[in-house]
Amino acid sequence: MTILNEIKLAKELIKFPSITPVDAGVMAFIEKKLKKLGFKTKIIEFKEKNFSPVKNLYARLGNKPPNFCFAGHVDVVPPGDIISWTGDPFKPLVKNGHLIGRGANDMKSSIAAFISAMSGFISTNKKFNGSISLLITGDEEGDAVNGTKKVVDYLKRKREKINFCLVGEPTNPNKLGEMIKIGRRGSLTGNLIVDGVQGHVAYPDKANNPSTTIVKILNELKTIKFDKGTKDFQPTNLEVTKINISNTADNIIPQSAEATFNVRFNNIHSSSSIKKKINKIFQKVSKKNKSKYKINYKVSGEAFITKPDNTTYMIQKIVKKITKINPKLSTTGGTSDARFIRKISPCLEFGLVGKNMHKIDESVSLKDLKKLTKIYEKILQGYFK
Repeated sequence: MTILNEIKLAKELIKFPSITPVDAGVMAFIEKKLKKLGFKTKIIEFKEKNFSPVKNLYARLGNKPPNFCFAGHVDVVPPGDIISWTGDPFKPLVKNGHLIGRGANDMKSSIAAFISAMSGFISTNKKFNGSISLLITGDEEGDAVNGTKKVVDYLKRKREKINFCLVGEPTNPNKLGEMIKIGRRGSLTGNLIVDGVQGHVAYPDKANNPSTTIVKILNELKTIKFDKGTKDFQPTNLEVTKINISNTADNIIPQSAEATFNVRFNNIHSSSSIKKKINKIFQKVSKKNKSKYKINYKVSGEAFITKPDNTTYMIQKIVKKITKINPKLSTTGGTSDARFIRKISPCLEFGLVGKNMHKIDESVSLKDLKKLTKIYEKILQGYFK
């Protein structure tokens, strides 16, 4: 069996302009590679009203438990100002020991490392005791509605059991080997609209300025001390991300004011308990200022943690051996598709260095990519020992 080269694979994947949620043919390309390795594959397209359709891929080699799954995404963010790139973001370029291209870091190179590692493992372990699977989505950078979330539901319906999952997101801040993610904080976004009474600025007694109310509300939100953090998690924090008053004149008290905020919360809280706490502030301040308000929430995920076990420590040991760095078990950072997968399987995240993901000239160190492939192959060897 031919062992697939991770650098060549990463270059091939970058060539597909799979800007979320566009597939651009990348799923069919991966499926073809996996079929040659002996995997049974299925491209699953999900469609939900008001959202773009998304292609996803689930592939499995073997039918016996335990089932070790690699998970990730091939959709990428837009390249931005193409003129500022060293070359075409979808024509991979190697320069100074780095592979440059959109998705090189987040996270097509990790997908290439998955496939290369699996091909290497299979070539020397033809009769391993278990199964290997791959869950790839095209909707991680976008709405995350028709992607991994729906694949997880699909696998539940099919009674497809995953015993352990490794997500290949770029988890390391500066050097390969620094960090393994064992959980994530929850994320709640709120869009608040406060209605007042429009009027002339010279006659404030005949109007009700919604900006006064919304400023007081936001000030109270920012002064909430949710918690001090836990052994595993950072403190919960709330950040105001938008404030908007649509007013075309300087001498008019506006009719309404709008603000958006995001709360990243640890496992002391749930999205419901956070809503309950901040809703009291909306009610209190708006009542005092005789204003009406509307609040719309979007929950991207609840806080979760995968309790470290023997597999966790095995992975940690392998990373340390290959990188010479003892990786920290962490829950920092934003959300990822692990928030969906953890509902059906223990889930960790380990991938490349995330310093330049989403940036102009996004790149990956070729040395890191080779090491990551080696780490993934050693993990398979350790898991099926």
